[in-house]
Amino acid sequence: MTSPPATGRLLLGLVRATHAAPAAVVTGLAALLAAALGSGVPTTVLVTAAVGTGQLSIGWSNDWIDAERDRAVGRADKPVVAGLVTAPTLRACALAALAACVVLSLATGLVPGLVHVVAVAGAWAYNAGLKATAWSWVPYAVSFSLMATFVVLAAPGDRVPAGWVVLAVALLAVGAHVVNTLPDLDDDAATGVRGLPHRLGRRASGVLAPALLVAATAVVVAGPAGPPDAGAWVAGALAAVLALAAGACAVLRPRSRAPFALSLGVAVLCVVVLGLSVGDVAVPR
Repeated sequence: MTSPPATGRLLLGLVRATHAAPAAVVTGLAALLAAALGSGVPTTVLVTAAVGTGQLSIGWSNDWIDAERDRAVGRADKPVVAGLVTAPTLRACALAALAACVVLSLATGLVPGLVHVVAVAGAWAYNAGLKATAWSWVPYAVSFSLMATFVVLAAPGDRVPAGWVVLAVALLAVGAHVVNTLPDLDDDAATGVRGLPHRLGRRASGVLAPALLVAATAVVVAGPAGPPDAGAWVAGALAAVLALAAGACAVLRPRSRAPFALSLGVAVLCVVVLGLSVGDVAVPR
């Protein structure tokens, strides 16, 4: 029988391998958007559960697939390298979460469900190899845009997300991708991973990331019909400040994870702006 300390280490490893902070933020933002669109409690719960299990599968598959690479560069912050959980355990958990995600996604309806399954598949494709190519940004842009589309399609009414919403989400996602990659550029290069940020280099990526985040903020503020209200201006200005701070921190503190946390803050503020103009987020199909 497994001892309590071993069980505790396993649970800790599983939690750490989910990439808990971004997974929680993405899931929470999907829930907020679903509620703002008038999805009702049952649909909002389904959407939240589908996105949550999808995020679990993505996080666990990432650490499972990267286990040998993480060992090669001594990534002691990774739960497999730290001995908290094994790669086969993560593989089993990732596949179980993926199966649950498919069932929960399709429970919202065939079309929205398939859209979300494709979004999650894109993230798995990133983990499985696209991260090492010049196209590393594509799964972020496509999968997050499809996730937003899923939330809108699952809501009542025959609606799709407005074009400016899709553009803003794609810009946010690619900006977060660049920021998230910067601390690991050297480790990745040592194991043959050369995504877009690696090919651009630290300095160029450090400029590109905040530019993308600021552009996303501008689209969110300017996208809705009519002039932005005071709340949108304030949230947009704060988001822009966080984006610039993320870029500066990425250049000045190359190993810091703070820029990624700041990019998550930008995403939260952008969703706040979306909530202030929720009537313009979705348009008739």
